[in-house]
Amino acid sequence: MARIEPKTLRIGAGAGFQGDRIDPAVVLASQGGLDYLVLECLAERTIAAAQLRRLQEPGTGFDPLLEARMEALLPFVERSGLRIVTNMGAADPVGAGKVTIAIARRLNLRVKVAAVTGDDVLRLVKPGMTALETGRALRAHGRLVSANAYLGAEALLPALARGANVVITGRVADPSLFLAPLVHEFGWALDDWDRLARGTVVGHLLECAGQVTGGYFADPGAKDVPDLAHLGFPFADVDADGFASISKVPGTGGAVTVRTVKEQLLYEVTDPTGYVTPDVTLDLRGVRVAEVGPDRVAVGGATGRARTDTLKASVGYLAGWLGEGELTYAGANARARAALAAGVLRERLQEAVPDLELRIDHIGVDSAHKSSFGHAHDPYEVRLRVAGRADRRAVAERIGWEVEALLTNGPAGGGGLRKSVAERIGIVSTLLPRAKVAAEVTLLQSRYAAKAR
Repeated sequence: MARIEPKTLRIGAGAGFQGDRIDPAVVLASQGGLDYLVLECLAERTIAAAQLRRLQEPGTGFDPLLEARMEALLPFVERSGLRIVTNMGAADPVGAGKVTIAIARRLNLRVKVAAVTGDDVLRLVKPGMTALETGRALRAHGRLVSANAYLGAEALLPALARGANVVITGRVADPSLFLAPLVHEFGWALDDWDRLARGTVVGHLLECAGQVTGGYFADPGAKDVPDLAHLGFPFADVDADGFASISKVPGTGGAVTVRTVKEQLLYEVTDPTGYVTPDVTLDLRGVRVAEVGPDRVAVGGATGRARTDTLKASVGYLAGWLGEGELTYAGANARARAALAAGVLRERLQEAVPDLELRIDHIGVDSAHKSSFGHAHDPYEVRLRVAGRADRRAVAERIGWEVEALLTNGPAGGGGLRKSVAERIGIVSTLLPRAKVAAEVTLLQSRYAAKAR
């Protein structure tokens, strides 16, 4: 494995999903000596929900934690020259950029924000296109409400070249958020497949933030992780050829080891010989990892092939309404009482709505795997959960009402009621010709706004 050159770029991961903690990102920004901080906060269902929210209430299509994160992190942009890259724009990157500018003004900071758009491809998606997951036409799943293409690092390069301190995007492939700064700073060609592959590996390792520092790795007694309550988020020191080391700020909780890195390397990878991203087709077979110091692991050896001529698009559709209800049964014979309640609910709901899609779980018994795998224990308490999908809200609401009625109609000992109803967003994927998807950059600064293609 090649050694890390003295000239490196340091990129930190400040968030791995929409609801991630904010304080580890502040630690990285204040103590990590970063060049870039990437906040990866978007998932397929997250952006579909944001699109629906934007349609119902304009001005709400970006990440709900955008203001809190920017208020905490923008001071470091001016103070230390840190640059932030994030997909918190969700369904409205320009709106997110305007909010970020307003925060900067309130904090008396001068920043240049670039909003990257073009991932919204609903106009390009036709109902007759095929869903990758089902093989059926998109129209067969329901009314389409969103379609977002996975943009690659190339879409972010104009924003970085124009000197933006903060780059806010919509749907960009997770590792591409990290790859873009590497391509920009080191001047990598967009057909330098091996360097792009190694940079993509870095992005893949960092994209889930605390997972690679031991968060999702932790399993007490089997895989112990120190000070999980103060888990530090990772950063990577990357050289001009894409070789890197993964580490974290000294004194923070968690651990960076060969094992934590290997687990994250395999995360969501179905074909290690051809992991397709918008930037490169990644081959992981040559990747090598090695511990090179306390909480520091070197990574290198990935190779790449040409990127595909298509981009994946995540398509959201209205999938009806979800009604839920929960009760807890505790004490002797709790499992039998929960089973009796489940039978009552199934009978009543199916009598009222024969075609209702219904799921009943005994949480603590068979909810995770739909089986107890023959374990004969009789739990002291069971949480009964009933959920059903319906085409109409009124039908979904009936589920929670029936669960609530058990409080007096039996069986004995039910309590801790919770019920809810919510509109569901379904997600499928399709492919679009890359040439039809065009990214744009909107520049925003404290005293002006200009648009550049």
